[in-house]
Amino acid sequence: MSRLRELQEQRERLVAAARERLDQINANTDESRTAELESQHDAAMAELDRLDARIAREERVAAAERGLEERRERELRERRPTGPVGEQPAGDNGGEGPTYREAFHAYLRAEGQVALLSAEERSVLQRGYQALTPEQRVQTVGTAAAGGFTVPTELQAELIRSMLAFGPMYDPGVTREIVTSGGFAMPFPTVNDTANTAASATEGATLPDNNSGDVTFGQRQLDAFAFATPWVRVSKELADDSIFAMEALLGDLLGERLGRLANAQLTTGTGTSAPNGIVTASTLGRTAASATAFTSDEIIDLEHSVDPAYRSSPRAAYMMHDQVLAAVRKLKDGLGNYLWQAGNIQQGVPGTLNGRRYYINQAMSSAFTTGQRLILFGDLGKYFVRKVGAPLIGAIQDKDFWPGFGVAGWIRFDGELMDTAAVRHLRLA
Repeated sequence: MSRLRELQEQRERLVAAARERLDQINANTDESRTAELESQHDAAMAELDRLDARIAREERVAAAERGLEERRERELRERRPTGPVGEQPAGDNGGEGPTYREAFHAYLRAEGQVALLSAEERSVLQRGYQALTPEQRVQTVGTAAAGGFTVPTELQAELIRSMLAFGPMYDPGVTREIVTSGGFAMPFPTVNDTANTAASATEGATLPDNNSGDVTFGQRQLDAFAFATPWVRVSKELADDSIFAMEALLGDLLGERLGRLANAQLTTGTGTSAPNGIVTASTLGRTAASATAFTSDEIIDLEHSVDPAYRSSPRAAYMMHDQVLAAVRKLKDGLGNYLWQAGNIQQGVPGTLNGRRYYINQAMSSAFTTGQRLILFGDLGKYFVRKVGAPLIGAIQDKDFWPGFGVAGWIRFDGELMDTAAVRHLRLA
């Protein structure tokens, strides 16, 4: 039996034990026995959290191993030799020259020194070249401008998966995604006509023309802000010996860094020189009576502060920091039932809060102090994330990196809550 399967079966037993304790708590009237059962339940849930983290790590490693094996199989099929840079065969491009992926790999093996590439490889790479302004520059050698190359499709998928693992805001399944090839400004008209109604009319009467039916339009705009990671040092041995191992490394390191950055900006960005984060753009739904805690009733009030039109959306959900979720999981309703209900990872059933989906966002606040916006609820699909093209990777070799080289990632995106009534927050007093 695989280690992952063992952990999943262990999790099933823990969930069953937690449910048993919860049922006993709900049926028990003896206070001392109830306190004992609650302690056992809390211990089981704490162990479940630790087990979920182990399962997630195992699944990530298993996925990485599968990806590595698939890449090795492709390498064998292509029978691509690992000769010196600039001496690669035409590859699988119909004998007309190297594919973009081969040219990108050659670029990395050349440690960012484009002059070492063949003319064919340089020509192919120009399709993915991005000239950067001084304010957007990924890399700089002395005073010369530099650029980056769009990552190949295979590596791009690795980067995006790593980015999604560090927060929900870049996930097109949570927010609404718009992908454009250029960074031009995208204005969106908005309108709120919910206060206007129709009125009865008398036969033959002239309809009033007093501007009472006029519609007021607004506008929100999506721009394209550029963000880059710090340099990642890559050893020459890694570059020489295994391009696929380096792909995995770039996918993990740069993907994680870009993911943390993107999720943070799309969560709490100020909206001036950065995206307008969903927490920043959300409106007040409920203020807790306490400056250090919230109650189950206040969470219900938050949910009902959002109009039913948004609550019925398939993307309606809660969002909060993991430490806030830990506090939420200890809350009960008036009948003594926990608001939080466990899901089933093996069957793909997520946990729920008040019967609704929730997302953990580590960029949100976890501080139980005055004025903190701790929980969001609403139609998360009303938050638009605009992504410009694919991520770029630049490489450079200089005295600081020699004999290895450095790589950095670069992306452009923006975010805006198009309807501020769609998402509201719970704030501490």
